[in-house]
Amino acid sequence: MARRPRLPLPPNDDPSQLLPRWGADIDPELLGLALTHRSYAYEAGGIPHNERLEFLGDAVLSIVVADRLYHDHPDLPESDLSRMRAATVSQEPLALVAREIGLGDFIRLGRGEDLTGGRDKDSILSDTVEALIGATYLSLGLEETRRVVLQLVSNLLDHAVERGQTQDWKTIIAEYAQREHLGEPVFTVHGQGPDHHRLFTAEVAFGDGDVQGVSTASSKKHAENMAARDAMQRIDPGFLGTGS
Repeated sequence: MARRPRLPLPPNDDPSQLLPRWGADIDPELLGLALTHRSYAYEAGGIPHNERLEFLGDAVLSIVVADRLYHDHPDLPESDLSRMRAATVSQEPLALVAREIGLGDFIRLGRGEDLTGGRDKDSILSDTVEALIGATYLSLGLEETRRVVLQLVSNLLDHAVERGQTQDWKTIIAEYAQREHLGEPVFTVHGQGPDHHRLFTAEVAFGDGDVQGVSTASSKKHAENMAARDAMQRIDPGFLGTGS
């Protein structure tokens, strides 16, 4: 029987060194799981990976940020709060958080992802942040996780109003379409590739009209958001200003 090729080690193979940067202790088994990307799990013979923790962490992150925005901005309507939350918990800002703590050095990646720059991909970094939030929640409960999350995203929350005006492209395009009487934007998403390296291509059109925007990403949510941005850039280039 052929031996399975040895998987690459991350630049820092001591996850405990991440914890002071993260701001809390995490159960060692959950910490290791949170740092295991699906590409590594696949090449290792189908061991567990971090996507279930990512699912949990996404929900915890959303409620913690929503709660803080609700109390910090009592006069803003739901639509503004939704945009501000999206601008705080979406892929790009979470990847910034990951880079600030050097998270990429600790992620266990398969050989292909490791060789193609996976340690600095927004999608992998943001997903791992969510997985770590899930692991923190299971290890320490909601209140301690709230403290960690708010500490990590404090700068994002300080600028949530400005970021909310330009980051949630699905909401922006929906409001634009309503204002210009274009019809409701309709998103279509197609997945391709194996489960451990799946990509999603999203297209957006107005009603039954022609496709206006297209984007491909490793998550449906990000593909849709970037397809909306692509559509806005095509329809009204001046709307994006400098392209933030």
